[in-house]
Amino acid sequence: MYRTHTCGALNKSNIGQEITLSGWVANRRDHGGIIFIDLRDKYGITQTVFDPEDDKEAWEIANTFRSEFVVKLTGIVRARPEGQTNDKLPTWEIEVIIKKSEILSKSKTPPFEINDFSEANEEIRFKHRYLDIRRKKVLSTIEFRAAINQFTRNWFIENWFLEVQTPIFTASSPEWARDYLIPSRLHPGKFYALPQAPQQYKQLLMVGWVDKYFQIAPCFRDEDPRADRHSCEFYQIDAELSFVEQEDIFAILESYYTDAITALSPDKKIKTSKFPRLTYREAVDKYGSDKPDVRFDMHFEDFSSDFADSGFSVFKSAVDWGGVVKAMKLDQKIMTRSEIDEITVVAQTAGAKWLAYIIYEQEGPRSPILKFFSEAEIKALEEKLNPKVWDMIFFGAGDYKTVTKVLGTVRSTLRDKYDLVDKDEISFAFITDFPMYSMNDEWKLDFEHNPFSMPYGGAEGLANPNKLEIYWMQYDVACNWFEVTSGSIRNHDPELLVKAFEIIWKWEKEVKERFWAIYNALQYGAPPHGGFAIWIDRLIMILKNEESVREVFAFPKSGKAEDTMMNAPSYIDEVQLKELGIDLREEVKEELGLD
Repeated sequence: MYRTHTCGALNKSNIGQEITLSGWVANRRDHGGIIFIDLRDKYGITQTVFDPEDDKEAWEIANTFRSEFVVKLTGIVRARPEGQTNDKLPTWEIEVIIKKSEILSKSKTPPFEINDFSEANEEIRFKHRYLDIRRKKVLSTIEFRAAINQFTRNWFIENWFLEVQTPIFTASSPEWARDYLIPSRLHPGKFYALPQAPQQYKQLLMVGWVDKYFQIAPCFRDEDPRADRHSCEFYQIDAELSFVEQEDIFAILESYYTDAITALSPDKKIKTSKFPRLTYREAVDKYGSDKPDVRFDMHFEDFSSDFADSGFSVFKSAVDWGGVVKAMKLDQKIMTRSEIDEITVVAQTAGAKWLAYIIYEQEGPRSPILKFFSEAEIKALEEKLNPKVWDMIFFGAGDYKTVTKVLGTVRSTLRDKYDLVDKDEISFAFITDFPMYSMNDEWKLDFEHNPFSMPYGGAEGLANPNKLEIYWMQYDVACNWFEVTSGSIRNHDPELLVKAFEIIWKWEKEVKERFWAIYNALQYGAPPHGGFAIWIDRLIMILKNEESVREVFAFPKSGKAEDTMMNAPSYIDEVQLKELGIDLREEVKEELGLD
């Protein structure tokens, strides 16, 4: 028997019992010939004592113990001496006098200190992730992920959803992010693709009478990593329902999020179980983002008309050229000159030339630009923003996209700098009415989001001559400045689907080739349907107060999209390449030293 108890189980009720523990050596201390070993496992830590007068052989073996050795210890539980107990841990009321010790596995010196206070960088931790998992912080996140997966399955099943696992090997759909492609050995020259999402499959399930579907789905996109986007793979709670409208979807999302957070993160406070709603335009207008943090106000007000004839040329020229003038108020925070310079750099990095401001002091407002303002302009500022002593106002002037981006970046930076939010508060918001099309980098119309969504107004809506003003029934859920859900009411009309693609110069023949299955399925009686995907990785990141989504994966990819622990991606040998009918470019062969 390797153990009768775990290292977190013993307490005063076990005094006098003979027990056996197995675990890892956390640390060792020598006190006058007596050796103290703190033994730990995932459940806790127990102090063990080796006295040569009690058992010389056990003491001699313990004298060879080093950090992270795996050992088996048998001994008698006794109370700790007075003054050496700790009420915070039950095991700190006792210790174990060891009578027998055995080394089960030796350990090299770890590449970093294994404790919850380790400051090892991400690169070394991820390369030795199996050691990193021994830290409580990391292990607790893995356990939390397991709990949220279990809760999710139970919740959706209890609400009459059917769990269906959709294929991993599928056809390429490169209209969104880049696909990960897999060459076919049996069909030379052809490729499978790993799914970016189960989008088409879940819509096909609606045609097939699976009218409430869900799965915790793995998704694969060849995108550059960032703080809230994991490289290569991520997971989403994927769901689709038949015969639903947008309000039905919203009710499900409000209920799931409220139930999940209440059950799994009771320390978090949901601001309201009835999520506020903002159109895409309202969100960008007020907060400079389509995923705004609504835990705090600090919204933008528009002053374009107020400064149309301003004596301040920067504002006037912005309006003359069709741009905007916006401003926001920072409550009760007066910044120093150096702090203003720092936030100006943030604004310039986001695209601004500079950052105008007004400081409201006891003596009155102060700013280098105030001398250009008329009384009417100052009055407009005060009516819309109601500034008080010790408030500051920041301005943005220029084209709409740049101004909203700059002020949104400044807003989030000030939030973090001055702790403007309660980090234990969770605040959701529905973002609706997304534009259906946008101009890509080549100044051509392209889909802004999922092309299978239903446009508002159907065929009549698509007929709008200004294609940038066509909106569709797309919705997101924003949470604490992250997008945690995306979904839409789907287009179940095949003719309307073709018309939506024609606007971006993709004709019916190409739609049939690219989306053969769904194009045909929609012609066999497709119900009105809609669904969503919850980015479970981001949700866990928020609930566990992590700054990077990489920390919520058991085995994450690095910020360079590498699995440094497994040395992936890796080169494969010529035999495998030949079997798949793949030949490397000459410059790649030269780099690898191949003939």
